[in-house]
Amino acid sequence: MKKHDKSYQHYQNALKVIPGGVNSPVRAFQSVGMSPVFIDYGEGATVYDVDGNAYTDYIGSWGPLILGHGSPVYTEGIAERLEKGSTFGVPTAVEVALAEVIIDAIPSMEMVRMVNSGTEATMSAIRLARGYTGKNKFIKFEGCYHGHSDALLVKSGSGTLTYGVPTSAGVTAGAAQDTLVATYNDLDSVAALFDAYPDEIACVIVEPVAGNMGVVPPAQGFLKQLRELTEEKGALLIFDEVITGFRLDYGGAQNYFEVQPDLTTLGKIIGGGMPVGAFGGKREIMEKLAPTGPVYQAGTLSGNPVAMTMGLNTLHYLKTHPEIYTFMEDMAICLEKGFLQNAEEAGIPIAVNRIGGMLSMFFTDEKVGDYTSVMGSDTDRYAQYFKEMLELGQLLPPAQFEGIFLSAAHSKSIIEETLAAQKSAFRKIV
Repeated sequence: MKKHDKSYQHYQNALKVIPGGVNSPVRAFQSVGMSPVFIDYGEGATVYDVDGNAYTDYIGSWGPLILGHGSPVYTEGIAERLEKGSTFGVPTAVEVALAEVIIDAIPSMEMVRMVNSGTEATMSAIRLARGYTGKNKFIKFEGCYHGHSDALLVKSGSGTLTYGVPTSAGVTAGAAQDTLVATYNDLDSVAALFDAYPDEIACVIVEPVAGNMGVVPPAQGFLKQLRELTEEKGALLIFDEVITGFRLDYGGAQNYFEVQPDLTTLGKIIGGGMPVGAFGGKREIMEKLAPTGPVYQAGTLSGNPVAMTMGLNTLHYLKTHPEIYTFMEDMAICLEKGFLQNAEEAGIPIAVNRIGGMLSMFFTDEKVGDYTSVMGSDTDRYAQYFKEMLELGQLLPPAQFEGIFLSAAHSKSIIEETLAAQKSAFRKIV
């Protein structure tokens, strides 16, 4: 039996000074009915908690650590960079260098603005879409999470699903009045909103692969039809690629699915694990941003040289090592097949969604393709499963409604160890 004495004490101390003892809700482990483990350090595909327990990590800081923990790729030249200074509040050359790499990788992005988080990227992109079109309303999808800005916390995913609060307290009716909610993978629901609010909708924002109600890939043709509909209605299409950008494919989900949006939001990987976000798109739209246009957006730490250097290191490596994407997908396929086989042998109904190196396992006997089917999953059984896997050295997402992220460090032998652990865990939760 693993001991978590030090983690528990850290958590008790944290409860006195941090709301809920955590700085982001899902970290509290409340949905799996336990207090959180506190991580000390990571190496490759493994993390070690403060009690010395080792876990194979399938969280990966929710996506950005595509090369695993502690890769020297991330930190190359960082010591020299820090010696020069950590932040200036005025331009540095590395900001431009990273912007050029992003634009080269993602054809729909002719210009890019660096920010500090995915939340900042999505709220800024929507403001820009409104400023560009002169319209106020926008469409999001039920169960898709685009950060915690007020207007976007309406039937969102991730932590708000976990805690059963689809609309956060503190979000006023005024902030949410222009937020329209459609059903993911249901184009008719989008068309109905355009019919109900003609000439009022500035944009549609979508996770091209939903990653915050578990992993839910788009239905065949859904993204292309969404592109056609927004063009027909004179609205911008925003792809929230905070998760999928440079993870699903070097050119993002838009390259993977061959659908180009008007605006794209990025995060996670482009900072090599540092707090970074970005949004970009067509030049004529982006030039509406201050100081060249009337749409205001600013940030003292935007384009921070340390984060930009780590991001540049990461993207250069991914560009020159495209085999990483094939490797992660192969390992994810091994997990998917193993999950299904283990579940069949144990007589446990599950559904597995996978795309590239991202996947989710749901305790349900129904196909999972939208918010309603996601919410039909057995979260109590997932909590039991999570605890059994943790005891066996496997750190899975501490909520049913989060995805598994593989890295280049997840070897075949590691995958086999995880599947063996799952087989044992399944025997205990039947």
